[in-house]
Amino acid sequence: MKTTKFILKILAAIVWYIGAFVLFFKGFSLLVEAADLNKERFVIFWSFVFALFIGILKVKYIFIKSCEKNLKRINELKEPKIWQFYKPSFFLFLVFVISLGAYLSHLSHGNFWFLVSVGTLDLSLSFALFLSSIAFWKNR
Repeated sequence: MKTTKFILKILAAIVWYIGAFVLFFKGFSLLVEAADLNKERFVIFWSFVFALFIGILKVKYIFIKSCEKNLKRINELKEPKIWQFYKPSFFLFLVFVISLGAYLSHLSHGNFWFLVSVGTLDLSLSFALFLSSIAFWKNR
């Protein structure tokens, strides 16, 4: 089967959505753990709102541009290969970010404010990934 640019764009979108959903559930579970430690529900609510706000800013200034740049790169490929849906440097960055996120989550257990901070960070990234995915649909 010949790899097409369309297949690469689908694979890029799938990775983007997987990241959004994994980070959402991870961030949400950290906030649930924080809520179990401290019954200050307003902090959890406002961290969720803050995460959405920061996520929207990330979409506007970082993530849309990143998606569009990658889609442009895919469009410019002469003979696309299945592994080219992202650059190799993106995968290295992904390994680093996943490792850092896992480490921060591990450190945060049992600490209310650390749980809230890491949960908010994860949710903001989740919202940014999900909302910026519109770039994949605009560029079909």
